[in-house]
Amino acid sequence: MATTILNHPLIEHKLTIMRNKETGTKEFRQNLDEIAMLMAYEVTKGLPLKNIEIVTPICPMTGKQLVRPIILVPILRAGLGLVEGFKTIIPTAKVGHIGMARNEETLEPEEYYAKFPACLDEADVIVVDPMLATGGSACAALQNIKKRGAKYIKLACLVAAPEGIEMIEKNHPDVDLIVAALDEKLNEKGYIVPGLGDAGDRLFGTDD
Repeated sequence: MATTILNHPLIEHKLTIMRNKETGTKEFRQNLDEIAMLMAYEVTKGLPLKNIEIVTPICPMTGKQLVRPIILVPILRAGLGLVEGFKTIIPTAKVGHIGMARNEETLEPEEYYAKFPACLDEADVIVVDPMLATGGSACAALQNIKKRGAKYIKLACLVAAPEGIEMIEKNHPDVDLIVAALDEKLNEKGYIVPGLGDAGDRLFGTDD
């Protein structure tokens, strides 16, 4: 597994707009969409290729083609905000969904919804979620996706706390983790500092 912190100038610029508490839903959503496109380029850099024989208008040649199909899996609900940006760059990607919620008795994340394309075991699976805080929900989601046969998995997050990264590296050493920005820490309520608030609420306008 490799952990990559992107630290891309355009991403940092757009993320600063998203972090600002004065930024409204429309602008928040637009910048998340644009960051997702930039992240999609970086996340797919290492995907394996195979040779394919084609004929250009000039001559035959050996080109390159992705070895495996791509499946995007947003962790509901905030992960939905990254899907369209990724699909702009990877329009052939299929999309699965997984929803995780905390059990109020055990305090552990539990799956409440899951729907995946049939070829999960033969695809490059890119799990997306804007925030990686404690890492509990992401860990559980990755485990459940693996149980359904996924073998080639990447986790892409917008903002992460060191605690969340440590959790993923410990529990899923076979999963590549790509993070747009590494923040300072978690506060006593488990929110990322400085963070950007609740990404789902700000994305869907339910933070009033």
